Amino acid sequence: MVANKVHVKSGDTVIVLSGKDRGKKGKVLKVIPKEQRVIVEGVNIVKKHQKPRGQFQQGGIIETEAPIHSSNVMLVCPRCNKPTKIAKQISEDGQKSRVCKKCKEVIDVIKEAKKE
Repeated sequence: MVANKVHVKSGDTVIVLSGKDRGKKGKVLKVIPKEQRVIVEGVNIVKKHQKPRGQFQQGGIIETEAPIHSSNVMLVCPRCNKPTKIAKQISEDGQKSRVCKKCKEVIDVIKEAKKE
């Protein structure tokens, strides 16, 4: 059984590590954790031939982003602007957050502390 966890979230800026789009930066549009795939803006563009459906939809060749495997992308830290791995950190008040391993800055909070 495979753990369905992905190290990036929607809205994160990532850099592509391998494939035809290696080196490109883009924003994560969608995460598909069941398949461990992500859709990145402007990366892995495929052409789809579409027939016109109905009276108002136009047919033609449509270019869309296809998903790539999450292991082929690396998060770009918003503070130091470098590709980095992520560490998970739990603070004293029980707040869980993602931390950049290079600059040790908090990227974002995953889980808020319980308020009593």
